[in-house]
Amino acid sequence: MEPVEPRGPAECPDEVCITCSDVAVAVTVVEVRPDALALVDPGNGHLEEVGIALVDAGVGDVVLVHAGEAIGIVAP
Repeated sequence: MEPVEPRGPAECPDEVCITCSDVAVAVTVVEVRPDALALVDPGNGHLEEVGIALVDAGVGDVVLVHAGEAIGIVAP
């Protein structure tokens, strides 16, 4: 997979994104990055970078993300 630059809150492609919303969203981890970060696919056609310091997530895991931070693993 080619490296993808994640979109930030200022570039939200949808009405609400996982880094600035008030709801938790299930997303799939596509790449684990240094410093407890991961690139995730929320299913909207845009990859986003989130923190994974609170969970032991790996590529392929579905994690619940709130305010840009994974807060739980939904499915391995």
